[in-house]
Amino acid sequence: MEVPVDGRVQGRGSSHSAGSPASARWTPPGLRGDLTRWLRGDVIAGVTVWAVLVPESIAYATIAGVPPIVGLYAAPAALLLYALLGSSRQLVVGPMSSTALLSAAVVAGLAGGAHETAALTTGLALVAGTIALVAGLLRLGFVASFISEPVLKGFVVGLALTIIVGQLPKLTGGPGGDGEFLGKVWGFLSGLGGTDAITLAVGGTALVLLLLFRRLLPVVPASLVVVVLAVTATWVLGLDRHGVDIVGTLPSGLPDLGLPTLDRAGYASLIAGGAGIALVGFAEGLGAARTYAAKSGARIDSDRELLGLGGANLASGLCSGMVVNGSLSKTAVNGAAGARSQVSGLTAALLTVLTLLFLTGLFEKLPEAVLAAVVIAAVLDLVDLRALRDLYRLATPASTRVYGVAARSDFLGALAALAGVLLLGTLKGLLIGVGVSLLLLVSRSSRPHIAELGRVTGDDGLARWVDRERDEHARPEPGVSVLRVEGGLYFANSEYVHDRVVDAALPGHVRDVVLDVRAVPFVDATAARMVDRLAESVDRHGSRLLLARDLGQVRDQLRRTDLLHPSVEDAVRAARDSRRGAHSGSAPGEHR
Repeated sequence: MEVPVDGRVQGRGSSHSAGSPASARWTPPGLRGDLTRWLRGDVIAGVTVWAVLVPESIAYATIAGVPPIVGLYAAPAALLLYALLGSSRQLVVGPMSSTALLSAAVVAGLAGGAHETAALTTGLALVAGTIALVAGLLRLGFVASFISEPVLKGFVVGLALTIIVGQLPKLTGGPGGDGEFLGKVWGFLSGLGGTDAITLAVGGTALVLLLLFRRLLPVVPASLVVVVLAVTATWVLGLDRHGVDIVGTLPSGLPDLGLPTLDRAGYASLIAGGAGIALVGFAEGLGAARTYAAKSGARIDSDRELLGLGGANLASGLCSGMVVNGSLSKTAVNGAAGARSQVSGLTAALLTVLTLLFLTGLFEKLPEAVLAAVVIAAVLDLVDLRALRDLYRLATPASTRVYGVAARSDFLGALAALAGVLLLGTLKGLLIGVGVSLLLLVSRSSRPHIAELGRVTGDDGLARWVDRERDEHARPEPGVSVLRVEGGLYFANSEYVHDRVVDAALPGHVRDVVLDVRAVPFVDATAARMVDRLAESVDRHGSRLLLARDLGQVRDQLRRTDLLHPSVEDAVRAARDSRRGAHSGSAPGEHR
């Protein structure tokens, strides 16, 4: 990598000045300027990320059902490998609440004890990493396009609610429930009588402080500050001697390197869950990377993001860690602290290694209620009910009349993912959301809007053909029904379009039907044959079909190109002249 030194770009034998074209070509984006100032900013950002990463990694390990130290094992190598393979300069990878919960769901049905749970969790990171790495090598980054933002939003809201409910028993010191969301809610409510007052006071105070810090002092690493205060309070007040559960012993030193003790059957049982985790982690991390890349004008390569995610998870698994992915919250902290490159991530990785070597003892007196508060505060913003309300309001009265329930496909996809997560679990919820979203998309595309057009004469004297529902001044052409299909024509909607156009030819006063194909981006073989049949069907009703707008792909697919006219005005003029038994020249106006 070349970095600017004293206004010049060094590397690859280049000695061009900073103002030359070669300098602009060789200087990496985000690294222009004074090297010392750049390094100082990224190092400070790395320290800030570390302050958030350590307590959250410990907390997310508890969500995954493994010892807290596993979260710290996962972070350093994952940060290093992502910095080498990923395409984002600011994305921070590490244990995350969503993938931690997915990991717990996958491992729960397979593990027979604590040791096996740890081995399966590490093996799951290796499997998910391998799947993501292979997908990146095969350039399958486009797969993320099949998880729409609304579906991902509903999925994340469902995950956040499930995580919060799962942490409430730790926050209150009472018993919790098993199973999915409703089972956890019922178990928590049933066990409210067993709430420990001191634990609730500690956890509640920590949660209030975290929320206050976030609102009043957003630049302060609230998680680390609250964790330090809680550990100090435990030492001074002896909270652990009053029934408050604490993290307990955290082994110091670096993790053992190597594969977990799993046989082939063990790895095979993790493939389905690993694929789901890789997909969710990829989609979530890619969204975070693109969010912050857009602010600097950088471009994110989805295939390299798969490679980065795969490498990070493989590194985590080889270091006895857990599944990791890109973190929106930690990336936000990184960007706000001024990070301009992955030096900040490498700084956080180095500090985490130092924490493993020398500082784990400081976290042994950390109350589990405070860890629960850290998790709840971290995911609380993800319960974005306002976004769901906005998705519901996206449907307009006009689109509802045309598409019916499919007009709210985004909202319904999000709601399906949310309900699926809460009722059936995380992976099933995601699959349900994607399935419903695709089903509604197909339903909507199978009934494209067919607008009835009318003529409007502008101030320039030119005639324009617009949707009559949207412009009350649009006037129909006597004896001619002008229609516009708004969407591609293919096998799923060809019969619907055929029937609607034939219906337009039924009234006795209609002698010609003009079909504007300007808004038809593609035509498949089935639809091309349908257009030929459509001309015959319209003829049988005593009318004639004319097509307006000569789009290249439409012309290539149609057999009867004699139906085509350059514009709507030309087609209407041809229809009018055919009734008079004459043909006119070019149109005076144009279609907009």
